Amino acid sequence: MAEPEMNPQDLWLEETFTDRRVGTIRRMTPVDGKGARDPGREIQYVGETQVMSQLGALPINFVLEAKSLEEAAKLFGAAAKAAIKRMEKELQELRRQQASSIVVPQGGLPPIGPGGMGGGKIQMP
Repeated sequence: MAEPEMNPQDLWLEETFTDRRVGTIRRMTPVDGKGARDPGREIQYVGETQVMSQLGALPINFVLEAKSLEEAAKLFGAAAKAAIKRMEKELQELRRQQASSIVVPQGGLPPIGPGGMGGGKIQMP
């Protein structure tokens, strides 16, 4: 396991904004090792919401291509819908892969003997 070390060249100040209804927007402001704004890197906005599933609430995170908090809020709905659709497609693909994966023991399946049992060496009288 790798050492859990923080990179002092890649630090961010994280601020959270919410409408207390559909989700949150995180404003990620790049900072230097002293906590001052790093003008060499762009501020990023990340949207967060959740959808209910049979397993409970699933968190959905997505990047908001915005230059301001107001713009991020305006883009939130469409970006959330797109992220939810991507997640649904990924889940469908995982289900499809699981349904099509049949594990066959190395050397193939044993022949089926009398009574539908596998071809073991024990003989019943």
